Amino acid sequence: MFKNTKNDYVGWLVIIGIVILLLEILFFNRGLIFSLFISGGMIYLGRKRAGKRLGKLLFIGGIIFFVLSIVNMMTFKFLLLAILLHFFIQFLNAKKQPKKISPDVVKPEAKPEALQQEETVIKSEPLFSNVFIGQQKTPEGVYDWKDVNIQAGIGDTIIDLSYTMLPKGETVIFIRNIIGNIQILVPYEIDVSIHHSSVIGSTNVLGNYESKLFNQMFQLKTPGYDQSEQKVKIFTSLVVGNLEVSRI
Repeated sequence: MFKNTKNDYVGWLVIIGIVILLLEILFFNRGLIFSLFISGGMIYLGRKRAGKRLGKLLFIGGIIFFVLSIVNMMTFKFLLLAILLHFFIQFLNAKKQPKKISPDVVKPEAKPEALQQEETVIKSEPLFSNVFIGQQKTPEGVYDWKDVNIQAGIGDTIIDLSYTMLPKGETVIFIRNIIGNIQILVPYEIDVSIHHSSVIGSTNVLGNYESKLFNQMFQLKTPGYDQSEQKVKIFTSLVVGNLEVSRI
């Protein structure tokens, strides 16, 4: 019962937020769409001319203009107030009915002295790192492969698997990005499995083009993936951007 009540509460917040957003656009802040359009255009032009100083200025100015437009929205202030109210209610409920946790203590078995020594681990440098702004790509020449698990802010990620020797078994690529494109080039003899989700963007996966712009989520894999001894599993998520997985 509590779960249903909570779902209804969140659902009503979403509905009220949508109504406030429509009222704001139609009656109170008609220039909002124009502001978002201008900031989006500045970001787009800035990315097109990323190598020039004017492009960087347009890109940074577009981001600042976009953030200011969102922060000044009545809908944003309502959602912020709703989140604060939600946490305040959760705090009051926790005070009224504190959750009691009884630890289950299990006495560890005595280990031989040889096993009580500190375990040796090997640290290696990853191929990519978490970056907020900037493009990342694999080296142009031959390189040693390491599984990828990164979070990126704004920028493109390019992975070319033709210049490396993949290990036997399943190789994992995990990329979460806010704004940008992801391109992954896979040799023909390698089977792949793709799990992708995005809010706005298109996809081109092994020649299958999907032009749906909003709220995409799908899973694809090559026919021999389950039986293959050498395969790549790809997880990608984008807020705004395009995904391309192609053979090379």
